[in-house]
Amino acid sequence: MSQKFRAGVLWGDEVKAVFEDAHKNGYALPAVNVIGTNSVNAVLETARDLNSPVIIQFSHGGGSFYAGKSLKMDDHQNTVLGSISGALHVHTMAEAYGVPVILHTDHCAPSSFLGLTDCWTRDVLILNEPASPCSART
Repeated sequence: MSQKFRAGVLWGDEVKAVFEDAHKNGYALPAVNVIGTNSVNAVLETARDLNSPVIIQFSHGGGSFYAGKSLKMDDHQNTVLGSISGALHVHTMAEAYGVPVILHTDHCAPSSFLGLTDCWTRDVLILNEPASPCSART
């Protein structure tokens, strides 16, 4: 795939560069809510085939669904864990598919915003990438 941006989850200045390129060249970035590996893989396959960067979003409900709807935990922990699991999947598969991805794991209403710091904390513990948040924010 011939592309301007590296494959994998982008963050920081890389995200800014994608948005600037889209604005300069007049194209839109698709932002797709996902709920499991099947929807993540479908988004990555389509982005690869279209040679396009993509935004993959986990909503509060999507994170919960990713964890399994029967998993009930206090303080939204099931949603946080589902979003983290999904983010790890996206990190792995984006590189395999050769797709630049902006990962958005806090796509939710303000009332569902609890637990986001848990997601960032787990990046340090699981991904060992303190400068690469699971939610690409600039």
